[in-house]
Amino acid sequence: MQNFVTWLADERRTSPQTVRAYSQDLSRFLAFISGHAGEPATLPLLIGLKPLDFRAWLAHRTTAGLSATSNARALSVVRTFFRWLERTGRGKNHAIRTVRSPKLPQAVPRALNAADAEILVDAVEEFAAEPWIGARDCALVSLLYGNGLRIAEALSLNRSDIPAGDMLRVTGKGGKERMTPLMPVVREAIDAYLRLCPYEPGADGPIFLGARGKRLNPAVARKVLQTARRGLGLPETASPHALRHSFATHLLAGGGDLRTIQELLGHASLSTTQRYTKVDTATLMSEYAKAHPRGR
Repeated sequence: MQNFVTWLADERRTSPQTVRAYSQDLSRFLAFISGHAGEPATLPLLIGLKPLDFRAWLAHRTTAGLSATSNARALSVVRTFFRWLERTGRGKNHAIRTVRSPKLPQAVPRALNAADAEILVDAVEEFAAEPWIGARDCALVSLLYGNGLRIAEALSLNRSDIPAGDMLRVTGKGGKERMTPLMPVVREAIDAYLRLCPYEPGADGPIFLGARGKRLNPAVARKVLQTARRGLGLPETASPHALRHSFATHLLAGGGDLRTIQELLGHASLSTTQRYTKVDTATLMSEYAKAHPRGR
């Protein structure tokens, strides 16, 4: 298992967050198989598993209340593990290929409306304990909404990454790089924060710092938005990732091209980006229902 995790990180270049999630899912699978078979999950035991054993594991997860999305991800992890076993000559088990993934609901991203997004950007700094932290929070939210970054992408940026021009280079999932425009209003928010920041980590140091001068923790960033949304009366869905959804949804509603939005978000597949068309259709139908005489 340790060799598999090392392969994920070093050769597949999987992000640290995904490696942790894969490790947890695989550990839980092995623990279930040990209890299910009544013996340790050795390699010969894994190679000899039948389709019924894998289905019993999925049924156990469903009974425990885990969602179809979570179960589909866990099954994908186990499939990847068994493919790795085969490629590295450790053994084959084709039974896993016969197990169907749980049917997933068509999830629609929960974006903020434009007014709520602007309120959050303008007012988030009011909830900070110190002015420089407030400026940091404003810069971070401006970047998430203005550039559609994942929270991990934003927090991994270093000061040397701030461009001289108007294009920001972002390293996304799997180490893939993309370019995204840095709007003047976002640059101004970042510059204002850096002027107030009491720490100087150097060019290779992080842009976004915590109260003790270390790289800002994602959990702290999520807590910032949680505090702000409650103080502003915004919906509970107003999370860092919701700002990324809002970026895409508002671009699409404004006439943005799907292919362009795909590039800006760093999606490998256009089908992932196409989810945002459903958000825009939902908004259209809502407005239609409110405006049409027979829809009231």
